[in-house]
Amino acid sequence: MAIRVNPKLIDELEYFGSEDVQNCYHCGNCSAVCPHTDELFVFPRKPMRFLQMGLEKKLERSLTPWLCYYCGQCSVQCPREAEPGETMMSMRRWLTSRYDFTGLARLFYMSWKTELAFVVIVALLTGAGLLAYGFSNGSIHVYDGPGAFLPSSMIHTIDLALMVILTILLAINVIRMWRLIMEDPIKAPIPWWLYLKKIYLLPVHFFSQKRYAQCDPENKNRIHIPWMTHLGLMFGYCAMLVLIVLFLDRLQAGPEIQWSVHVFGYLASAGLLIGTVYVLFGRLKKAQVQHRRSHSTDWMFLWLLFYMVVTGIVQHILHRAGFPEAANIAYVAHLMGVFPWLLRMPFSKWAHLIYRPVAMYFAGIIREAVALQEASNRPIQRVQPAA
Repeated sequence: MAIRVNPKLIDELEYFGSEDVQNCYHCGNCSAVCPHTDELFVFPRKPMRFLQMGLEKKLERSLTPWLCYYCGQCSVQCPREAEPGETMMSMRRWLTSRYDFTGLARLFYMSWKTELAFVVIVALLTGAGLLAYGFSNGSIHVYDGPGAFLPSSMIHTIDLALMVILTILLAINVIRMWRLIMEDPIKAPIPWWLYLKKIYLLPVHFFSQKRYAQCDPENKNRIHIPWMTHLGLMFGYCAMLVLIVLFLDRLQAGPEIQWSVHVFGYLASAGLLIGTVYVLFGRLKKAQVQHRRSHSTDWMFLWLLFYMVVTGIVQHILHRAGFPEAANIAYVAHLMGVFPWLLRMPFSKWAHLIYRPVAMYFAGIIREAVALQEASNRPIQRVQPAA
């Protein structure tokens, strides 16, 4: 089968954040210092080579960009300043756009104006719709209960509808990811039972992100701050998602505080706020190698998340302090950030929360499939009887 080359692949990846790729002359320092590369999954050097040669299909079927957690050691050690760590990040953005069947991810990554327009339009439509509903069906003076401006039952129905839509979109994209990676005829044949045997890898890597904790090979710190920040953001977001989907009526009730529910909301909000401020400060200061360069989608992700957390806290304080009118307006402002955020999820950086654990799951399956194939092809060693 002829190998098709896309000579414009490097130019295309520049829209996704890669720079200085041509500076790489494949000395191998990046792969030598990477704490995660191995004989089966060699990176960043191998995908960098695919990119330079325009091997679009090979890069599209590659799993290695998802196995990189961007510790930055490869970029620090690169003698040519080719920024392999940032290039791997750009590959993840590009792969996200390849998995997405709607084409929205590609539009967002290639044009910050398109992404900004999407967020603004969805926010304005959300605000207009909520205000129209509130003024026609409730009272601005009532926050919760009969006659509420935005009753929890209505918001809960919208939340459930959004969750169904997002789940369907992400499921389709994950299936497309599976077809590209796992149906590659070059890879070792994979028995069906391996998918069941390795299923535990999904929750392990989703909840622990444990490979990120290994991204501090030089300092050997007891606590790896970027890993803890990542965990804080992930757990904060997941906790808030569970609270909103399952306990929205209790969250919105009040103004009395229901500590059995709100304490988890406070912890989640603290994790999101601290993590977001830490990353924003890092990207503005550019002190760490991971923050030296930022794509437009990185800024949209952080500022929109910061906006949601702050407006959510303000709305909560106003409600508990007994200012229902101001609390209702703040709630509308909060939801104007939440809805575009959720609708962007399958097409943005937050989709990594799904793709990376799935990639670790696939990598575990491939490793065992290769081991099984090598064992079956190994010649039988006959033991000679003792004299």
